[in-house]
Amino acid sequence: MSGRISNTVGPISSNLSKLQSLNGLFAIYKKQGPTSADVLNALKEALLKEAGEKNPNPRKRKKQNMKMGHGGTLDSAASGVLVVGVGNGTKKLSTMLTGSKRYVAVGQLGKATDTLDATGSVILEKDFGHITRLDMEEKLKSFTGDIMQVPPLYSALKKDGQRLSVLLKKGHKVEAKPARPVTVYKLTLQEFKPPLFTLDIECGGGFYVRSLVDDLGKALSSCAHVKELIRTKQGQFTLEEHALHEEQWTLEDILRSLQPC
Repeated sequence: MSGRISNTVGPISSNLSKLQSLNGLFAIYKKQGPTSADVLNALKEALLKEAGEKNPNPRKRKKQNMKMGHGGTLDSAASGVLVVGVGNGTKKLSTMLTGSKRYVAVGQLGKATDTLDATGSVILEKDFGHITRLDMEEKLKSFTGDIMQVPPLYSALKKDGQRLSVLLKKGHKVEAKPARPVTVYKLTLQEFKPPLFTLDIECGGGFYVRSLVDDLGKALSSCAHVKELIRTKQGQFTLEEHALHEEQWTLEDILRSLQPC
């Protein structure tokens, strides 16, 4: 009897100790819908279940002794690469926040929303029939390089310890944050089929694609919002090569893709 028990408990306890000894960075795929925090908690829960925790609560970090965080919030409506740090890897996440990122964004001309993306309410409609592909390509040049950008009101930025987006949803009045310097390394128009257009963007930390699309619409004497957003690269991690999908959220797959500190 004791032999059977040890055979069952052994691998589970071994998996838990392996999980708790992980140190490094890896990337997962975030789908549209959940917040980045929700996705991280789902990842923790899957790993703790695999390690034998009967009722894993991913929010109780101290009890389970598993340190994990992500390196840059993706909007709920966005999908793509989310870099995760585990153990000592969490100390490297600040470099992910400030480092290079790449996005593919589908914008829609003629409609502006309060959130600057498709999740918000339409607050303005303007004609876009005068805009040509050449017009847009020309305007994009002024958004390349070191530029000043005003962050969206609906964002993860905080005021008095609370996210601006949360304050707005509670009905509080929120003032726009001042413009701040951001860097756009590469900005190209991939497709132009009005009212829709597709941008390929490579940028530095603190950059908001929603603000870019909103500003671009205004610069073209119209308005625009982000219809779809995919992060295809963050630091050295790419969507195609590195991002683990939900079915790959296992200890084995993470060990295979983990980049040690």
